[in-house]
Amino acid sequence: MSAEPAQKGLNAQLIKVWMTWGTRFLPFADVASPELPLSRLLRLSLIQVSVGMSLVLLVGTLNRVMIVELGVPATLVGIMLALPLLAAPFRALIGHKSDTHKSALGWRRVPYIYLGTMIQFGGLAIMPFALLVLAGAQEAYDERIWLGQPAAALAFLLVGAGIHTTQTVGLALATDLTEAEQQPNVVGLMYVMLLVGSIAASLFFGWALGDFSQGRLIQVIQGSAVITIILNFTALWKQEARIPHYRRTEPATPDPTFRESWNLFIGKEKTVLRLLAVGLGTLAFSMSDIVLEPYGGEVLKLGVGTTTLLSALMAGGSLMGFVYASHVLSLGADPFRMASLGAIIGLPAYGLIIFAAGSDTPELFTLGVLLAGIGTGLFGHGTLTATMQLAPKGQVGIAMGAWGAVQATSQGVGATIGGVIRDLAKGVDTGLPMPAGAGGYGLIFGLELAFMLCTLAAMWPLLNRDTQN
Repeated sequence: MSAEPAQKGLNAQLIKVWMTWGTRFLPFADVASPELPLSRLLRLSLIQVSVGMSLVLLVGTLNRVMIVELGVPATLVGIMLALPLLAAPFRALIGHKSDTHKSALGWRRVPYIYLGTMIQFGGLAIMPFALLVLAGAQEAYDERIWLGQPAAALAFLLVGAGIHTTQTVGLALATDLTEAEQQPNVVGLMYVMLLVGSIAASLFFGWALGDFSQGRLIQVIQGSAVITIILNFTALWKQEARIPHYRRTEPATPDPTFRESWNLFIGKEKTVLRLLAVGLGTLAFSMSDIVLEPYGGEVLKLGVGTTTLLSALMAGGSLMGFVYASHVLSLGADPFRMASLGAIIGLPAYGLIIFAAGSDTPELFTLGVLLAGIGTGLFGHGTLTATMQLAPKGQVGIAMGAWGAVQATSQGVGATIGGVIRDLAKGVDTGLPMPAGAGGYGLIFGLELAFMLCTLAAMWPLLNRDTQN
């Protein structure tokens, strides 16, 4: 009997510590309120966890498996991974439609998130079989290639469309549930959970595919489809309040069209230049996305499990950069200076990745990947914060959609360029201190360094303007 009061006292102390120190040191924990507790926000962020899992599967694990284990040309892999980007330009439109959607059930956001989840599930469900058919056709060069290529393309396109829909509308729902002054912090929390999901998925995929087999690949991908359904449906439970029927039928001022909303957003001073900086920087950080793990396996002779952990390391670095940027930006720092710092850190990051091959030192490669992740986090948070600050009143959704569309499109273009260069320049001597046959990789990393410099040049007038203001 005496143990029970002691246990209650311990629980009270733990709660007191959490309330005192938790909101002080945990990233974005102070966004919670009595009306919107942290547990509810974390449950909503499960949408971001499922997105992070799918992104790691596509960009991290499958590109290595397709190129090295299944023998699919890197050019074809790059094209496949770029297909999800066909839906990226529509992110702003999706956000606008969910702003004005009138459902018979009284929801605006939930139907779009459900739709995106089912599309994402369908793509993951058919993906492993399509990839195996594609790989077999590549080996035998038979008629199966006419089935494998369209099926794989459809699978990647469906997963990409689902990701863009659920992520865009999920972020819009998160902003709906919070006060205006807390919305940037809530978006920050969502992106931190995206990175947490990426890290967890990378560790799991690395363990599950350590002993690679085609049967294990099918289990992992289709298991991810089921987990996506569970996470997203759990995240949406009792999140969005239903609008009563009588309010939906009352006469109201017509909602602005997408063209009107877009013109209002893009008409702000230097918005185009800011979006250009987002595109250049994202391109600089993404050209090596589909070749980083093959580079570790082919040039540095690392195993599947080890190279898959690179995604976790990259995501961990991004999380570090994102948390640091959130702290500094909350103190009033210039977001584009933070983004510029990310680009500056990218310069030594990819320099270390290049020299790791010539020095036969995997530790340099690991450090370079970590720094690249930190730079990505700083750059992403800085540009997102700047974009939200420019959003006209009531147009935060379209601003986030525009930022996401530019970023996602640049990622796809960068991945495609990286895959093509890896194949075409495989035997080219770039003059860099790299082993024979690694010239294509060196050229990709060198181009990333050049784009980093272009990004800094594009940001310079923005920094001058912010300094003057």
